[in-house]
Amino acid sequence: MRMAPMLSATLAKLADTSFRTDPIGGDKYSRATSIISSAYKRHGQLLGRALLERLKDCDRFQVWTEDAFKLAMASREELLLGMPPTAYREVLLPYGEMEQVIPVDLIVYDAAAQTLRSYNVKRGNGAYDAGKKRIILNELLRVQMHLAGYGRSMGFDVDRAEAQIIFYYGLRSIPEPFSLIAEELDDHFHFPVRNAIESLNDQFREGLYALIEGDAPI
Repeated sequence: MRMAPMLSATLAKLADTSFRTDPIGGDKYSRATSIISSAYKRHGQLLGRALLERLKDCDRFQVWTEDAFKLAMASREELLLGMPPTAYREVLLPYGEMEQVIPVDLIVYDAAAQTLRSYNVKRGNGAYDAGKKRIILNELLRVQMHLAGYGRSMGFDVDRAEAQIIFYYGLRSIPEPFSLIAEELDDHFHFPVRNAIESLNDQFREGLYALIEGDAPI
């Protein structure tokens, strides 16, 4: 299993989680609370990597991550126009100038369809405040504006480019068509991905429970 090293490393880091004993919780429950809190934060990374590894098995796709996607000042200025979000899918800006960079969890190119899609993956099991939602949407729209140019700068023929966020467990912090949830993924990719992700979730859950209960083989 390609995810095994990352899963083991994640559980090992959770085993080393430091915590402050709460007067009410005591050592046992303070430790469990700290581990679970850290696990929630790390789980989103596991979801994104599990999806990436599964999509590598599809012959139609080229799949990779982008740790430093460049956003130019031009895309920030476009946001100031205040257009409806879907209108920004028609704004095509060149790629290369850099006002800031952000990570993109997953980029998928389908040469036959000439589509380039980007995804950031979040657990989607909790709500963000209004300020955080605005930041998420603004970054997504800026990626959208540069995405076709990014693909063409790499030599790809790009007929359609779409940036989206996956809120895996269903609580969308931004609306469709810019968001996806777990139940939509197989149809979206026209390729089965969800079972592979859930298999990883089962293994992570088993290792996490064993760690909390004190019998994990870490």
